Amino acid sequence: MSPTVDAAHQNGTLNHHDSGSSLFEIENSDLSRLLDKPRPLSIERKRSFDERSFSEMSISSPPRQFYRNSANSSRIFDNFGSLFSSGRSGVSTPRSVSCVEAHPIVSEAWVSLQRSIVHFRGQPVGTIAALDHSAEELNYDQVFVRDFVPSALAFLMNGEPEIVKNFLLKTLRLQSWEKKVDQFTLGAGVMPASFKVLHDPVKNYETIIADFGECAIGRVAPIDSGFWWIILLRAYTKSTGDTSLAELPECQRGIRLILNLCLSEGFDTFPTLLCADGCCMIDRRMGVYGYPIEIQALFFMALRCALNLLKNDDGGKECADRISKRLYALRYHMRSYFWLDIKQLNDIYRYKTEEYSHTAVNKFNVMPDSLPDWVFDFMPTRGGYFIGNVSPAKMDFRWFCLGNCIAILSSLATPEQASAIMDLIESRWEELVGEMPLKICYPAMESHEWRIVTGCDPKNTGWSYHNGGSWPVLVWLLTAACIKSGRPQLARRATELAEARLSKDHWPEYYDGKHGRYIGKQARKNQTWSIAGYLVAKMMLEDPSHLGMISLEEDKQMKPQMKRSASWMC
Repeated sequence: MSPTVDAAHQNGTLNHHDSGSSLFEIENSDLSRLLDKPRPLSIERKRSFDERSFSEMSISSPPRQFYRNSANSSRIFDNFGSLFSSGRSGVSTPRSVSCVEAHPIVSEAWVSLQRSIVHFRGQPVGTIAALDHSAEELNYDQVFVRDFVPSALAFLMNGEPEIVKNFLLKTLRLQSWEKKVDQFTLGAGVMPASFKVLHDPVKNYETIIADFGECAIGRVAPIDSGFWWIILLRAYTKSTGDTSLAELPECQRGIRLILNLCLSEGFDTFPTLLCADGCCMIDRRMGVYGYPIEIQALFFMALRCALNLLKNDDGGKECADRISKRLYALRYHMRSYFWLDIKQLNDIYRYKTEEYSHTAVNKFNVMPDSLPDWVFDFMPTRGGYFIGNVSPAKMDFRWFCLGNCIAILSSLATPEQASAIMDLIESRWEELVGEMPLKICYPAMESHEWRIVTGCDPKNTGWSYHNGGSWPVLVWLLTAACIKSGRPQLARRATELAEARLSKDHWPEYYDGKHGRYIGKQARKNQTWSIAGYLVAKMMLEDPSHLGMISLEEDKQMKPQMKRSASWMC
């Protein structure tokens, strides 16, 4: 058994390991000062795509210990009508609908999630990536920003905001440190990919070490960490009704620093963010360099969350103006050029090339011969999705789950596009869900293409890991997107598939095979975000009002400013 992992679940701290990284010590005075009691829950009622759902959802959280006490029986609704009934959901008022007892692994999942909590100087600050005693630790003994998001949502939904507040403050303090990779200094707003609590048993002293990419595979700094931090800050504010955290000068400055990196002007002619491979959940070489859908959707959502969080002072107004201008352009660009349905596919099939001037239809000079054969069979008559990437002479037609779900939750997708994404998932259920939800991307690259694109990566062989593997954590994103789109039955179907195997398989990180039939060949067991993702999905199905933490409605005031380019010649 690894001593680090063993210590983690016994006392919530992590033992010291030699590292070449810089050691960052964080003071605890600010944290204790800010740990005031959260205000009562006050989730704003919102209107959904069909102008009915959020206003009819419950706005109360379940009791604090409700989901972790096996003696209590949580209820879930079995039909769409009852899911959005006007009364409170749960055991108190079942509204005369057919209910079933909570699945027995819910209690087990809560126990496992509690064991994963990491403490720093007596305060919970996050959850460890995995408690797997059977494999080498690598960086799975750390707290990852993106990995903690489903854990944080689970704690918020269960009325335990303290750990989320601590996490937000600790990572904010890490943001302020100078960050170097091979003597090159990163931007001031970069958030860490992960951090680790180090305990000195002799001095009985704890410090934190952070990884900004200098220890990561490929040495790539995470672009998504800052976006997830803003999104989680907004979720905390919506869940607790406590605006004081977001209004702290430190938090306001942190938001602006993150956005300054993204909103800076340069040579790029697109409103999307130019990214390297390995900058997001897919943290290895997988051909997502350029303008990956995952980053663009998270960028859009973080911009919209920031608008809700920034104060109406001089600094906040200036940043909000820049955000609004970028949102107009980004929304138009994504909806116009990243969207693919059968009509658009046929248009690309008939593209002319080498077009010049403002009247060009094939604006990115994409060669029709580059269309992969599989996309014609994959595209249903009814349905569509945001493709993986668009850049000069390149369209990555692969389906990426996280980007499409975030597009729905952030309202980057129009109501019609959100419905089309759900139609695609339903019609291609065997390919995208199979026996274990959910494919991180589809289809997998194999043989020569796999060698060229991944650099012969043995972990990303066909239908494994990032290359077409199935990731249980994604079930929470699917559930949230399904509820917002009025398809809770799809989320329930996927959740039931997951809970049939997850506990028996010891909560793996991912599954392999075209249908997700096999536990991943290098998958960690007791992966925390697999556990937390399942719990979040169950709680959202039980009480759909939780969706308000992570969902944004269409901003009907957001109208693009139509201005003629200075380069336009009449």
